[in-house]
Amino acid sequence: MAALKLDRWNVAIGEGQPLAVIAGLNVLEDADLALRVGRELKTICADLGLPYVFKASFDKANRSSIKSYRGPGLEVGLEILRQVKTELNVPICSDIHEVEQAAPLATVVDVLQIPAFLCRQTDLVVASARAIHKAGGWLHVKKGQFLAPWDAKNIVSKIKEATDDAEFTILCERGVSFGYNNLIVDMLGFAEMKKLGVPVTIDATHAVQLPGADPRTGGASTGGRREGVAVIAKSAVAAGADGVFLEFHPDPDKALCDAPSCLPLDGARELLTTLKALHQVVNGQTAAA
Repeated sequence: MAALKLDRWNVAIGEGQPLAVIAGLNVLEDADLALRVGRELKTICADLGLPYVFKASFDKANRSSIKSYRGPGLEVGLEILRQVKTELNVPICSDIHEVEQAAPLATVVDVLQIPAFLCRQTDLVVASARAIHKAGGWLHVKKGQFLAPWDAKNIVSKIKEATDDAEFTILCERGVSFGYNNLIVDMLGFAEMKKLGVPVTIDATHAVQLPGADPRTGGASTGGRREGVAVIAKSAVAAGADGVFLEFHPDPDKALCDAPSCLPLDGARELLTTLKALHQVVNGQTAAA
């Protein structure tokens, strides 16, 4: 598996590369918060020598309740993401939900992300692949909670058939449904997905979700086990993950979306330092002085 590179940003992921970090907010709340979180994570990753991509969703279309906060929407969301990109000078990752969003998103984001529940929507995968490939970016596809690791080969095949190329694709593990209101991560799955010739990341934040099981809302929203995020992230890096996907907030309990699963921003440095060290050990890389 060769490494993927975003030449404009001097960012890479895959074989022989440092641990890639795709991190930020679950969903955009306002520009000031996005800039605060992005600035802190950029500083930490720069200090650690880790490639960094800022992530935030402009819309969380898959919500347990119609009353749940979804985000500012495409138009306002893209303006905030463009502001973060310009002021912080970082590449951007955000989700796509509809085919019509592919073209406008590709003008701003560098990493276009397909949510897990939509990874088998052929029209969306094809439109996303073509748009971000033309723009010279990466496609980050979350493997559905209903798929085995080896089933991801069909995702990669669609992308290759749509663009005559798949060497801009990253697969992301985010857990598999295990009975009711629970997810598990099969650590053997990272090696299986990497056999497909693509880098693989871990979405440790969403892997600790408890779908439809937030006791605060009587099941009207998703619960989570924040204390498990670091466990999943460290285990996945030890199992061969090429990158980590993490969501932070200065005050996680007040986050407007998936609060039980996001991490406190003031703990980011310690966790990323540990993950870097693990990745270096696993990949036989020499630790920085």
